[in-house]
Amino acid sequence: MTEHSENLIEHYSERLLRTSGYSGDGFAAGYDSHRPSPPKALLDMLCLEAQVERPRLVVDLGSGTGLSTRAWAHRADEVVGIEASPEMREQAEAATSAESVRFVQAFAQETGLPDGVADLVSCSQSFHWMEPEPTLAEAARILRLGGVFAAYDYDWPPVVHPDVEAAFEEMVQHIGVRRALRGQPRHTKDMHLDRIRDSGHFRYVREVVLHSRERGSAKRIVGMALSLGPLTVMLKDGVSEQEVGLAALREAADCALGEREVELFLCYRVRLGVR
Repeated sequence: MTEHSENLIEHYSERLLRTSGYSGDGFAAGYDSHRPSPPKALLDMLCLEAQVERPRLVVDLGSGTGLSTRAWAHRADEVVGIEASPEMREQAEAATSAESVRFVQAFAQETGLPDGVADLVSCSQSFHWMEPEPTLAEAARILRLGGVFAAYDYDWPPVVHPDVEAAFEEMVQHIGVRRALRGQPRHTKDMHLDRIRDSGHFRYVREVVLHSRERGSAKRIVGMALSLGPLTVMLKDGVSEQEVGLAALREAADCALGEREVELFLCYRVRLGVR
């Protein structure tokens, strides 16, 4: 990779981090409280695909507050979370007590780990924040032969109530329009599978779809919305809750759920490549 290419990648990663909203006061704690952890079935499936019962090393790229990293604490000998945001990494360290888990502040394309040491490399709800080519090259470098890279995301909104889902979707659309008007493009999740396949680093590529069941109230639904970094940035910049659709989501969640805690379904899309 040329020095010019490295500078472009660094600029891209740093620019996205600056506009992420992750450094906002209380954002990391709210994210950790309201976002879901990956379901057991997802971890089981990745171990099966990697043909390993207990991974020696799992590397979680873009580990955020450690929700997707801590999930491996008792399933793997060692787990390393790679996170560029100091605020998110600090929250992860504060919330993690397992000795098998550690966090490194770094960008995903520069883990600093040796070649061929990982059984699994994951990007949980994070690959769209990264520059694909160098991230996939780094994942392939640190994976052993037969190891698995997995970029997985859950669909917004969770399945909970039609009125709540419709309001959540409308809010996300408002956010997308405003991001586009501000000239803040980002890689889209629907291209993950093609990017993994086109990288040439993996001998087998596929997509797997599964779901998780969680519990939540109207408060958690709104908390999930406020865990979207771009939304918090817009609110801080003076966009009203009414303009961005958050007020309508609050109202829909309160009307449909009230104070009740109900079951939520989250639909996961797992795009994986076998080294």
